[in-house]
Amino acid sequence: GLEVGGAEMMLSKVVTRMQANGHCSVVIPLLHLGPLGEKLSKAGIRVIPLGLRRGVPDPRAIWKLYRLLRQEKPDLLQTYMYQANFYGLIAGRLARIPVVWGIRCSNMDFRLYNPLSGLAFRLNGWLSRWPDAIVVNSEAGRQYHISKGYCAKRMVVIPNGFELDRFRPNPQCRQEVREQLGLPREALLVGHVARFDPMKDHRTLLRAAGLIAQRHREVCFVLAGEGVMPVNSTLSQWVREAQLDGRVFLVGRRDDMPRLMASLDVLVSSSFGEGFPNVVGEAMACGVPCVVTDVGDSAYVVGDTGRVVPPKNPEALAQAIEEMIILPPEERRELGERARKRVEEHFDIQRVVNQLETLYTRLTTGRKTRRLDIW
Repeated sequence: GLEVGGAEMMLSKVVTRMQANGHCSVVIPLLHLGPLGEKLSKAGIRVIPLGLRRGVPDPRAIWKLYRLLRQEKPDLLQTYMYQANFYGLIAGRLARIPVVWGIRCSNMDFRLYNPLSGLAFRLNGWLSRWPDAIVVNSEAGRQYHISKGYCAKRMVVIPNGFELDRFRPNPQCRQEVREQLGLPREALLVGHVARFDPMKDHRTLLRAAGLIAQRHREVCFVLAGEGVMPVNSTLSQWVREAQLDGRVFLVGRRDDMPRLMASLDVLVSSSFGEGFPNVVGEAMACGVPCVVTDVGDSAYVVGDTGRVVPPKNPEALAQAIEEMIILPPEERRELGERARKRVEEHFDIQRVVNQLETLYTRLTTGRKTRRLDIW
């Protein structure tokens, strides 16, 4: 689908950048258009939803996709996520075009999700010799999938990339967001940005926040993401259990992420399963130091510009956040400057797009060039 999520946002960034480089793309969500589909359409990129129902396998999707491929005659089919990888491999092979899989996570606890997710994961493992390449966004993801039987020789690691012109330090945002939340100018603001999902582990985050709130009255927390709203009874109950009423703001999905990120003093990623978390790179690009759990490539992304703690450990998470908020403002600002520099050096979006273009060119060399990519 094309809801707002890490993989979907990365797809949107890459497609628009490749369009600016002279490539023509068609995006085919298995589900519906979604907010990102609307955004891509407004940017002049064709989006053709297949209209499947979430969580319901539909073999007709292979035929629909095959017909589209025959109609569009692309040079390449790039798929994202397990179900799309499965459908895309069969349809792409029937259409006789190169197929590139996209894997966006590392360890996954499939017991927490629809049983079809685990089935798609296993099917992909059995079929992983057949795509022309498998792009993984983290080294941790590569190692995990190899350990589960995925074909190592097909894999290439290309990390997520970030738009440094959009995500950048902006002191004005700090005051604007505090005014919007009704907070004093001097309030310290700790952020967490993730959809409400078991592996994002909001409960551990709120337990850690409860420990900090007991010792630091000037600290507040803003939580953003799909499903992260006061009407979420489970989340609201966790807030009450941690005695955080009035200290935690549940603001849901935001369309002003550069503004929100630039307003923070610290960003926290509390997940117990990740590949390469986009929100960490976005915060770092805004000059915000991060506290992350040691999952996926999070520790590598942060480097020496933040703190890394074990997952599912509220005490360790609270201690690391506390270390950040008690730093003198100039030291915290210096950490943020180093964080942005790390993104500039390693994770600039154009650098990532260049890597993808090099891979696609290699896979399509010798074919008649139509400069059309299907996603």
